[in-house]
Formats: sequence, structure tokens, C-alpha cells
Amino acid sequence: MPERAVRVVISGRVQGVGFRAFIAREVARRQVVGWVRNRRNSTVEAVFIGEQDEVQDLVALCHDGPGPADVSEVSVTEYVGPALTRFTELPTE
Repeated sequence: MPERAVRVVISGRVQGVGFRAFIAREVARRQVVGWVRNRRNSTVEAVFIGEQDEVQDLVALCHDGPGPADVSEVSVTEYVGPALTRFTELPTE
């Protein structure tokens, strides 16, 4: 299966509801690298790099998020950036 690299921006009520921790838990179950962070504009941004099926599963999970989240939009674009070797939670930008 080919590798896929995407940047995802999740909008709605996605901060203060455990969204980053939710993403980190889901990534830990897969062979995916990248990062997740809150943005000052109240969105959550993530990069997922891995097997296409695993990346697609993570993108699908972003549409729901953890229980208290209320996702209004998920924007997905191809990730073009430095190579990554692990998954990290980054500070708010």
C-alpha cells in the first residue's frame, strides 16, 4: 500500500475537549508519524504520514473527534514539508 502524507485542519468546538490527546491515542495504534497541535484561531491542525489506509482512518476519525467535540469542518490537503520520524504533540501556534 502506498504511503500518504496529509495536513488536516479541524474546525468547530475542538479545543478544550481532549482532541489532541484523542488523536495521539489513535495514532499510537497505527504505524503513522506526524504531529498535532492547537492553533490560536481555535482549530486543531495535524499531519499524518503513513500507509494510505491508516491515514484515511485517522482523517475519518477527525470528523467525529472525542465525545465532547463538535466538528464543523475537516480540511485535508497534501502535506509538503520536512520528513518526520515519530508522532508528537506540538505547542499551540
